[in-house]
Amino acid sequence: MKSRRIGAFEVSCISFGCMNLSHAYGAPPPEAQAERVLLEALERGVTMFDTAALYGFGANETVVGKVLKAHRSRFVLASKGGLAGVTGPDGVAKRVIDGRPEAIRRNCDDSLRRLQTDVIDLYYLHRWDKSVPIEESMGVLADLVRAGKVRALGLSEVSAATIRRAHAVHPIVAVQSEYSLWSRNVEIGVLQACRDIGAAFVAFSPLARGFLTGTVRDVTAFEAKDIRRAMPRFEPPTYARNLALLEGFAALAQDAGCTMAQLALAWLLAQGDHVIALPGTTRVDHLHENLGGASVRPGAGVLQRAGALINQGTVVGPRYSASNQTEVDTEQF
Repeated sequence: MKSRRIGAFEVSCISFGCMNLSHAYGAPPPEAQAERVLLEALERGVTMFDTAALYGFGANETVVGKVLKAHRSRFVLASKGGLAGVTGPDGVAKRVIDGRPEAIRRNCDDSLRRLQTDVIDLYYLHRWDKSVPIEESMGVLADLVRAGKVRALGLSEVSAATIRRAHAVHPIVAVQSEYSLWSRNVEIGVLQACRDIGAAFVAFSPLARGFLTGTVRDVTAFEAKDIRRAMPRFEPPTYARNLALLEGFAALAQDAGCTMAQLALAWLLAQGDHVIALPGTTRVDHLHENLGGASVRPGAGVLQRAGALINQGTVVGPRYSASNQTEVDTEQF
């Protein structure tokens, strides 16, 4: 598989987002299934695995550490802090954004322990805590680099202006945010900011949380804890309107001789040689399909038509609810 650069690292242009194995889309798979997917990704040439303290409130880092520790030299390990599960007085863990130095240090130490490693290659600030100046949070992240606990720093779900402020404190080598045909906000300024500072852009949800695979048809069947239930685009009446876009997209994929997922990933990788796709899956067959997106060549005309068909002007509904939008710093159309 072709590689792309993140700071001093060369990573597979399609890497692996581990979140799905523990978090977000209903009940996680059995641990044995998660292990099969992780090891198959490694054998198929994936050289970056991305996790976070938040995912499964630590469970995701635990399984990644357990399964991949014997292969640690073969891949770049990415994780995130500043957003984690915190257990309250009632014994219930809740997600908490906390960018204070003491919280970030604690998150990092906890992640190192769960991941069973001495150093995290790429450590992101998962969310900017707007009650703490970004310079203060970056200061403690820079301390973690100097202490040898992490090798390089990134940011997640931030604006171009915040990227530049953070980069002035310590070099930012990667920015991670949602990006796909149906979520184009980073085109406002973040993609260019990454180019300007020499950072990679790592696109999570490159398949639009399943939409661009063409397999998600009945959103009323989502499990109770599926985070898509709280996303406006997946509300049944809205989603029905968005589904109308897939007929034309399926035809484009057929013309290109690939699946819809592969066309979506090919489109994404064509948006710049600093863009890295980060799909996740719980299934080996879907993993193989996704990785095939690195080798399909749809042609410039197909990619242009795909972008004209599915974009911020044709997709209905915001990607986050109003309350969740306040937690991120990304620009909006």
